Formats: sequence, structure tokens, C-alpha cells
Amino acid sequence: MKYGYARVSTLHQDLQGQIERLESEGCEKIFQEKFTGTKKDRPEFTKLLDVLKEGDTLVVTKLDRFARTTTDGINIVKELFEKGVKVHVLNMGLVEDTPTGRLILSVMLAFAEFERDMIVERTQEGKAIAKQRDDFREGRPKKYGKKHIEEALKMLGTNSYKEVTERTGISKSTLIRAKKERGLL
Repeated sequence: MKYGYARVSTLHQDLQGQIERLESEGCEKIFQEKFTGTKKDRPEFTKLLDVLKEGDTLVVTKLDRFARTTTDGINIVKELFEKGVKVHVLNMGLVEDTPTGRLILSVMLAFAEFERDMIVERTQEGKAIAKQRDDFREGRPKKYGKKHIEEALKMLGTNSYKEVTERTGISKSTLIRAKKERGLL
């Protein structure tokens, strides 16, 4: 039987593209989850590994969907080979249980791990540079600037929260928070 595994790292990412590719590849059952790949104990992946048996094929779109480190990937694939399970990585092909197949797998897993490590390193470097700026603020940027908030607060002198919200798009809770921050409440 052909089993598919689709995974994304965050709740905001979409699994649909992976699922469609796995379906078009003929996967009869697809395990899917929104769970970080840095953790080995992923609930759906663990269920999938328990279900796989000799003669089955595990299909993933890319290597980094089921393993983030070279060691993890090699160990997982080795366990699958020992069970008699075939591994098909769509952007790479069928992984064979031969010396050449294991070499190619090791190299590809090493590149996947290297790529992830480089992303983390670049992100940390960018953040360190950004933190040097006086105006650095962690998290999502504010939707409205100080000028917009100040104008909306002035409008509250002669208008209701509802009227100000309708005209500016700034929510009542944001206006109340701004008033509290300025000691106006």
C-alpha cells in the first residue's frame, strides 16, 4: 500500500499542495500534520511509522518533510528498509536500499540540514543587526502609526468609539489601550 506524509511547520502554512501531489502519486492514505520538523516525536508521523509494513511505500514530497537532520533521516530510512518499506521522495525519486542509494540519501539529507541551519543563522544575524537600531521592536509591526492613533484619540473628544472606529479602521480596543498608555483613562 502507498502511504503519503505531508507536514508543514506552522498552523498558518498550507498542506494542500503536498496533499495534491501525494494524491496524484496514488497514495491511498495520507497522514498529515502541522507540526515543527525539529521535533522527532510528531504524533501523525509516529502513527504512520507504526502502520507501515513490508511491501508498503512511504511517499513524501521532499526529504525535509520527515527528517530535519542527517542522522534522523538516515535512522528513519534505515528502520523503514529493515521493515521492507520502500521510500519515495517525489523531488528525488525512489530511495534504494543499495550502497549508492544510501550515499545519495545521506548527501541529500546533509544538504537539507545545511539549508535549514543556514536559514536559522541568517535569521539570527538579521535579528542581531536589527536589534542595534534604536527603533527596534520585537514582533509584528504595528498596523497604525503614532500619528494615526493621535488623530483618532483627538476625534474621540467629539465622537463615539463607534464613529472613530468606522472612520479610521482602528479598533475600540486599540483606542482604549492607547488612552491607557497615555494616562487618559
